[in-house]
This record gives sequence, C-alpha cells and structure tokens, in this order.
Amino acid sequence: MSQVKRILVTGGAGFLGSHLCERLVGEGHDVICLDNFFTSQKNNVAGLLGCGNFELIRHDITHPVWLEVDEIYNLACPAAPGHYQFNPIKTMKTSVLGAIHVLGMAKRCRAKVLQASTSEVYGDPEVHPQKEDYRGCVNPIGPRACYDEGKRAAETLFMDYHRSNGLDVRIIRIFNTYGPRMHPFDGRVVSNFIRQAMAGEAITIFGDGSQTRSFCYRDDLIEGMIRLMNAPDDLVQPVNIGNPHEFTIRELAQLVIELTNSSSTLVEQPLPEDDPTQRRPDIELAKSRLNWQPTIELREGLERTIAWFQQIDISQYRPPTPNY
Repeated sequence: MSQVKRILVTGGAGFLGSHLCERLVGEGHDVICLDNFFTSQKNNVAGLLGCGNFELIRHDITHPVWLEVDEIYNLACPAAPGHYQFNPIKTMKTSVLGAIHVLGMAKRCRAKVLQASTSEVYGDPEVHPQKEDYRGCVNPIGPRACYDEGKRAAETLFMDYHRSNGLDVRIIRIFNTYGPRMHPFDGRVVSNFIRQAMAGEAITIFGDGSQTRSFCYRDDLIEGMIRLMNAPDDLVQPVNIGNPHEFTIRELAQLVIELTNSSSTLVEQPLPEDDPTQRRPDIELAKSRLNWQPTIELREGLERTIAWFQQIDISQYRPPTPNY
C-alpha cells in the first residue's frame, strides 16, 4: 500500500459497512466508522475495536459532523422496505441531509466521496436489464418513494457538487446483496427465507414468485465498491454493481429449502405495492472500467450465508422495527 488514508464510513456498523471497514482496516488505513445503530449491530464491528487504526462513533448523519478525512464512503440509510417505510420522513432525511453533510465535509477537506446508491432508482423498470443511462420508472408518491426518491435526490446532490465545486465523487448503484452478517430481521428476501426455513416455518413469497431478482454476494459487492473508489478520476457517473444472473423468487425459496434440508412449504401472499417485477443489472461499465464482475455463484453464497445463520443466536438480534 502506497498511502495510508483517513477514511470515514457512514453506516459502517451495518451489513455491508462492517465488511468494508474490515477490508480498509486490514489494508492499514485509519478508519472512522459512524453509525446510529438503528438497523445495525455493534457486534458487527466488535472485532475491530481493539485495532489502533479503527474508531467507532455513534452519530446520526442527519446531523452535521466535523471530521478530517481523505475519503468518505456514504452507506448510511436503512435499506429494507420494512425499515425505511417505518419512518419514511426520517429515511428521506437520511438520504438527503446525509448526502449534504458528507458532501460539505468532502468539499472542506477536498476528500473523495462515494455514494452508496441503489438499483431502486430504476423503480419497476420498463427496460431489462438495467443500464446506467436508464432513467427509471419510479412512483414518486408511493410507499417506497422515501427510499427510491431519497437515493435519486442524493445522486443529484453528488453530481451537482461535482459540477459546481469540482468534487471527486463516485456513485455505486447496488443491486440485491446478501451474505453473512445480514440482520436476521431485516425483511430482505434472503434473510427471511433462511430464517423461516431453519425454523421449519412456511416460507412466504409475494405474488406467485415469478418476479425476478439478481443476488450478489457480499464480498463481490465490497470488492466492486473499493475498485470504484480507486478508479480514475473521470469515472464520476453511476456504476451498477450486482450479479447479472437472474432467478425467480420461487427458485430462490426452493434452493434455500434444499440447502437447509428444511421441511418448509411455500405460502403465497399479495404482491406489495410498487414491488418490481424484474431486476437485473447490466454490468458492462463495471467490467470495462473496473475490471470487475462477480465470482461467487448463488448456491455457494447461500451455503456460506446459511452456515453463518446456523452459528448465530438469532434470539440475540432485536428486530429494529415492529414490522417483523
């Protein structure tokens, strides 16, 4: 490593943030993890607390914070529908005010700053797969809008700071990601299915399960994120990071049942409002500019994730909201 950097990770105690912190600490950087612990777990970063180059701050990014840093990864925001819909106004504040606060810090420090955006900016897409130049089909007044439009507004802020102030910004559009350290009660489809299958409960699928998703393993995602941060300075446009292999929700449920050796059956419930019917990234930009593509197939990734779920005590995890 040629240079030790001071790096801030907002949302750094979350599922993805904690693994990002581990990577950066392992590379020798001075890492500041900032989190309000709404949907994250302090034990996600417990193993880093004894490291001299790691610092943990309890703080809500909707309020300003003054730090001296060289790089910022802005991951702070609840990402599961049940969590971001629990307090939709706070979700919007987290995306918009959080972006304003990290961008202001980056401007003052002349730091490079990465925004963790989402495939949800594409809404229920009318084109498939989704390329970065597709502008999306989002309902701005629906129950998912607090997250979808909050992330879209954050992207706007990042690009305006770049154009107005010459700020070095990066935008990663994250598609469905899973892996060890997912919160068992985050409401995401992978964690729901694993938890239900392990308990022998009926697995809930919405609609007939024919809607599709693409599932990217955690380690692949973090690798793509770090490559984007370290990419040449002209790569300021959004970049899709996800796995282009597409599966139906029913196929996912059946694979989880197989890998957990569960007796669970499938139960259908009505499809939630504005739930996308298809979601798959076009990753040609990531391939050509970052030399990145996922390496972990769904079966292998699920085996690793299930093994983690089997060794934790789920009773020690508190559902962050009453939705679950």
